[in-house]
Amino acid sequence: MPLSALTARSSDQCELCGTSEHLAQYDVGPNADNTVHMSAHLCSKCREQIDGELDPHHWRCLTSAMWSEHAPVKVLVWRLLDRLRDEAWAHDLFDMLYLDQETLDWAKAGAEQPALVHKDSNGNVLSAGDTVTLVKALPVKGAGFTAKQGTAVRNISLVADNEEQIEGRVEGQRIVILTKFVKKS
Repeated sequence: MPLSALTARSSDQCELCGTSEHLAQYDVGPNADNTVHMSAHLCSKCREQIDGELDPHHWRCLTSAMWSEHAPVKVLVWRLLDRLRDEAWAHDLFDMLYLDQETLDWAKAGAEQPALVHKDSNGNVLSAGDTVTLVKALPVKGAGFTAKQGTAVRNISLVADNEEQIEGRVEGQRIVILTKFVKKS
């Protein structure tokens, strides 16, 4: 694709933050075809952060970039706001952002799916096979007993789609336990 078409579309500015320094074509995947229709004109700072760690302060520029008419820019804005959802301002912008179904499908297809991280009551990362201790007595629904505080639960399993739950055996019963009620041993 001739860079001149992208330069003309962007008015020789980064299509996300508006700077005019160190600009280059950025292909918006997946399946980018190296055309203006699947590329954005971005500065080096935006390109580096998209492919690495995000500085939330830099991305406040998305307040104006989210109104772009160009699909690849909207896709990048959606992906960035999705990654920044823990920031209140980004969460608000994400709620306001509108993409037609085709553009939304494109944005979701290339979005990184964050890995779930199971943490105990002290913030320690839990792994399958760990041993944990109950920090509180827990009534076990349907089993008719209460798992006592201090009970060790060995060889835990992580619930794949919920980072707040683990599974383990207590008194011979396989139960689901909320991570906020355990500490790693």
